[in-house]
Amino acid sequence: MTPGIRLLLLSILSLASAARIGVCLPQSAPDAPVRGQLLQYPPAAVGSYTVSELLSMVTDGTISQWLIKRVFAPHCSVDVYQLQYGTVGARAEPTTGTGALMVPSGPNGRCQGPRPIVLYAHGKRDLQWFNIANLNGNYEALVLALALAAEGYIVVAPNYAGYYTSTLGYHAFLDAEQQAADMIDALAAARAALPATNTVENQKLFVTGYSEGGHVAMATHRALQAAGRTVTASAPMSGPYALSAFADAMFMGEVGAGAVAEFVMLSASYQHAYGNIYSSPTEVFEPQYAAADMLLPATTGIETLVARGQLPEDAVFSSTPPSPQFAADTPATTGVLAPVFAQGFGPGNLITNAYRLSYLLDALAAPDGGYPLYTSGLPPASPANALRVALARNDLRNWTPKAPVLLCAGDKDPVVFWLNTQLMMQYWATNAPESPVSYLNLETPHSRGGPYARLREEFKVTKELMTLIEGKSQVLEDYHDLLVPAFCVQAVRSFFDRF
Repeated sequence: MTPGIRLLLLSILSLASAARIGVCLPQSAPDAPVRGQLLQYPPAAVGSYTVSELLSMVTDGTISQWLIKRVFAPHCSVDVYQLQYGTVGARAEPTTGTGALMVPSGPNGRCQGPRPIVLYAHGKRDLQWFNIANLNGNYEALVLALALAAEGYIVVAPNYAGYYTSTLGYHAFLDAEQQAADMIDALAAARAALPATNTVENQKLFVTGYSEGGHVAMATHRALQAAGRTVTASAPMSGPYALSAFADAMFMGEVGAGAVAEFVMLSASYQHAYGNIYSSPTEVFEPQYAAADMLLPATTGIETLVARGQLPEDAVFSSTPPSPQFAADTPATTGVLAPVFAQGFGPGNLITNAYRLSYLLDALAAPDGGYPLYTSGLPPASPANALRVALARNDLRNWTPKAPVLLCAGDKDPVVFWLNTQLMMQYWATNAPESPVSYLNLETPHSRGGPYARLREEFKVTKELMTLIEGKSQVLEDYHDLLVPAFCVQAVRSFFDRF
């Protein structure tokens, strides 16, 4: 037998053996996309929109339409392109990503010449086919286009791997390393696409994002800085930065709105990344929800999953305490958000009492330094629960920005608690008091002055009008998804305009 034939036979046997034991073999070079590679040049043109067309495109609710027309007065038309690029999954597996490239145009001076780039990270999405390049009826995409692209910024906004036509079969939700890599890859692809759009950047790079995207934006700034790349400024909005403390608060009874989807996506994400959150999903989820970790992002709305009995509507935890010592936390009953916390408990709950108890006991043994008591302000140093280990790993209380940072949020947020912004600012004040960081609480009375006093007053008046139109409960429901982003993104643009 010749050496060549022997090598061929050994290769075939190795492949067969790998297939039998389930080894994931790397893709061959022609099939594996390169990180940051633009996969379609020129990028597909999605549409060109005048200012009046942008203002008329929201059709998914009275309040969202009213906010768009009341709050924004843009100057530029916007051309939107679809990006396709190479990136990686949570275990560095090659995959593809998609996103939007928004380019300003028009006669106004803000719309012409070399322009700055804003790298934007969007909020949590339940639907797998979400595409931020599709502006039709898409409130977040329109707010982004109106506030930034239509004010002269080149906007790069990935959908994240796992969405739209991405080849990744899951979404790496709140995985700081993977999502920062995805953002940076989208930026590289967008820069490669700019010549096809006759657009030139001016080498200023800004980073922002909302909700999940607030965490992603901060992780991206951290990653770019660590790589020695210049960030002009960043402005994360309403993000779960203090991830460990935030999750501990939920398990200790402060369950936020939308927590069912968050827990499902978080556990699935970290199981993909680290492989040790559970041996079987029923270690975490009640038996009727054993397939929960495979459901989101979905091809159908979460309301349909609830109607089918595949997910509970609101009940993350049982109304029965996992042990008597946690009766006062089932649910937490103090604070203005107590009615929201109560909705997170009930029959047909998602997470087993046994798992909740194991998590809480670990939180007592290895407490977070920011919640429930403020001590060090740091994530737990030595948690034993696998989910708490993953949360601490993705917590962002571990870096110091060199470029200016603005954090924007509202302290009545029922989805991503103000605790996150508060703990992040306390961490920087203690560990890096000279860092160029600031924050904006939209709820702070405008009489205190400052650069955002007018914006805070408009936020207050808008809340009052919305309360008259829709009632307090509806304002609370719309607070995180509609109201705060409309005002925070204006603060972000004002902040970026300084540089």
